[in-house]
Amino acid sequence: MNLCNLGEVRTLLEKHGIAPRKSYGQNFLVNSAIPEEIADTSAYAPFLFPENESDNAHVLEIGPGIGALTRELAARYPAVTAVEIDDGLIPVLAETLADLENVRVIHSDFLKTDTGTLIEELSGGVPVHICANLPYYVTTPILQKLLDTFLPDGTSPLRRITLLVQSEFADRVCATAEDKDYSATSVLTALHGRARRMFSVSAGNFYPVPKVSSAVLSIEPYPNGLWDLWPDAPRGEDFPPYFQKLTKVIDASFLQRRKALPNALSPLFSKADTENALTKMGIRTDVRGEKLSPEDFCRLTALLTTK
Repeated sequence: MNLCNLGEVRTLLEKHGIAPRKSYGQNFLVNSAIPEEIADTSAYAPFLFPENESDNAHVLEIGPGIGALTRELAARYPAVTAVEIDDGLIPVLAETLADLENVRVIHSDFLKTDTGTLIEELSGGVPVHICANLPYYVTTPILQKLLDTFLPDGTSPLRRITLLVQSEFADRVCATAEDKDYSATSVLTALHGRARRMFSVSAGNFYPVPKVSSAVLSIEPYPNGLWDLWPDAPRGEDFPPYFQKLTKVIDASFLQRRKALPNALSPLFSKADTENALTKMGIRTDVRGEKLSPEDFCRLTALLTTK
């Protein structure tokens, strides 16, 4: 069975009495080259870790759909765990993945899953990769949930996150200071790892055809946590409260992005303190948050919290 052949996909869904559900944002891939390339990106495209990790990594797939990407992942990884929310797709997956002994399907809502416990269970001393063709409407909360799995010391149990997302979202995650798409999401992601837009996927590669184009986004957490980005970050017990304050500074800076930072951060710090910190950094006191790099936010927070 070709799980990317439109006719066969329709026949399969009709056999099980189901159709793509808008409520779950389901758009199935109907070009076999795309899941192949996504799986290759997930397994074979390291840019921080030099070794090929697919030989011992465990991959967690979010939303396997009918299993097209799942099968490609199973051909590259020794173990695949797929989390599927849709009741109707569970018997479909039982059929399409029946011959694969290295795949386990969990019937659950990923957003309600204890991700930390699941990833700890999967790791067993080996790297864990995330791979998914995400519904557009849950992309932001799922990415946030993945970033929340980072440990209190700033490191991550994950080695690579590979997501098929809406093009605009990929642009926003990968944006740098002064890009029009630069946002709190850009900065928060950069605090955790290096993000790259890998390749584009046009709407015609899906069934049903979405109204927007997509892109594959790869995020690789820093091996040593935030210190790989900003070596002066606090360590030990001082790190968790610092990082919590850092995220609050970033959120406040972009909440009203047209405001100068001393005004935007006034709910957290006095205007005078923010102006003094910016002056020490050699930055104009009327600067907006969208002009600061992730490293700038790290230093600004350190200055504001260690007066």
